[in-house]
Amino acid sequence: MAHKDVPPRWDRKMQQRLARGEAAALGELYDRFASLVHSLAHRVLGDERAADGVTREVFAHVWEHPDSYDPKQGPLRSWVAAVTQRLAVQRLRATETAALTRGGSDRADDRADRPGSLESLESKVRRASVAARADYIVHSMPAPLRAALELAYFQRRDYRQTAADLGVTEDEARRRLRLGLQLLSTAHDAGTPPGYGGAV
Repeated sequence: MAHKDVPPRWDRKMQQRLARGEAAALGELYDRFASLVHSLAHRVLGDERAADGVTREVFAHVWEHPDSYDPKQGPLRSWVAAVTQRLAVQRLRATETAALTRGGSDRADDRADRPGSLESLESKVRRASVAARADYIVHSMPAPLRAALELAYFQRRDYRQTAADLGVTEDEARRRLRLGLQLLSTAHDAGTPPGYGGAV
């Protein structure tokens, strides 16, 4: 059995190839993670063009700073997701702050009480970050857990129907739902996506 701290072989090789400046490595990384990056960015920003821009920024960052990924901190996928979340939140904060500045009142007291205040901006940023984190968790969880959650919550099946649809026992369906919900509950935790605790 592999040691827990040893990153997957593909992750280590990809980082080495990127560090050597292999353009083909960037292409492979893009093919593997572009849809994840774009969907996370879109979840934070709610705008297709802005998500496209963040997607470009993420892969430019990865290309320019491959050594900022520490394989000991977790999978490359989690690092890419953390970079995406950070850049998308920065863009959201900058865009919303610029909108506040353009449309703001001269009096700070007036701005604090309005829906477009800095406090509401930070609340919006937190909600967007949690939503992006939840999306990442759902897409990263093992397929059996994801399938159980999709049946229970998107198709409104109870655990008995979920068990029948998946061809598993009711106890197994409950276990999968419980584990899936436990993973999702971490979406409210501050910080980077699960599995990567390092700086981006």
